[in-house]
Amino acid sequence: MTELDVTHLRSWIGRQETLHDRVTRFPIAALAATLDRDDSPPVPGDALPPLWHWLYFLPTAPQSVLGPDGHPERGGFLPPVPLPRRMWAGGRFTFHQPLRVDEPITRTSTIQDVTVKHGRNGTLCFVLVRHEVSAGSGLALVEEHDIVYRAPPRPGDPPSPTAPAPTDDVWRRRVQPSEALLFRYSALTFNSHRIHYDRRYVTETEGYPGLIVHGPLIATLLIDLLRRNTDRAVATFRFRAVSPLFDTAPFSLHGVPNDHGASLWAANPDGNLAMQAEATF
Repeated sequence: MTELDVTHLRSWIGRQETLHDRVTRFPIAALAATLDRDDSPPVPGDALPPLWHWLYFLPTAPQSVLGPDGHPERGGFLPPVPLPRRMWAGGRFTFHQPLRVDEPITRTSTIQDVTVKHGRNGTLCFVLVRHEVSAGSGLALVEEHDIVYRAPPRPGDPPSPTAPAPTDDVWRRRVQPSEALLFRYSALTFNSHRIHYDRRYVTETEGYPGLIVHGPLIATLLIDLLRRNTDRAVATFRFRAVSPLFDTAPFSLHGVPNDHGASLWAANPDGNLAMQAEATF
């Protein structure tokens, strides 16, 4: 079991980073094409769809500082957690006003918490990051981002348990997670994590059965399912990754509207839950 210096890692709590960007048009058109949306070309002043702010404030670490997994070497803004598997575990969002095409935007990020847990499959380290994104008219959205770092798999480790997904959906969409889809999303978010595009690495080094579908991509597809079925503005959104999805088979998106918003989820080919989410209007 990997031993972590928790006191050292928790010294990152309170660390901040501020980045500046502009809501440029090409990434919007490119993501719309990637999601098979028939949107009109973006024009100045158009509202950016929820979660599409992930197209901006992208990391630009030099090639020479990338680690074996394709991520930048540990340290800097994020704490240097010495566990090899890094995954996006979930997030919570409050949308105050839309970001708009061509406007300058600012994101201030703060390390809110660092915790370590020991599970049956090894050590887990959770890092909570709070992002506040603002535009000229003030605060636009607040995001709480959950990152989990995991120990490498051990021979004989039992597979993580999975729960059956709900079956009472009203909305449904099937997604084929092709290599091209994962490549496009990695390129649009400048994500060099090899688990999303390097099949040999993800199967031989990290022990997964195929390329892993990005957690943010699944969340974006879920909120896109909502947008395809209602034009009401989203006030809050939360999602939690339950089990990974791979490019080896299609997965499905599901939703059920309610009085205040919608329950959403993604299911793997066996009908088990991969991600669950809630949106309010």
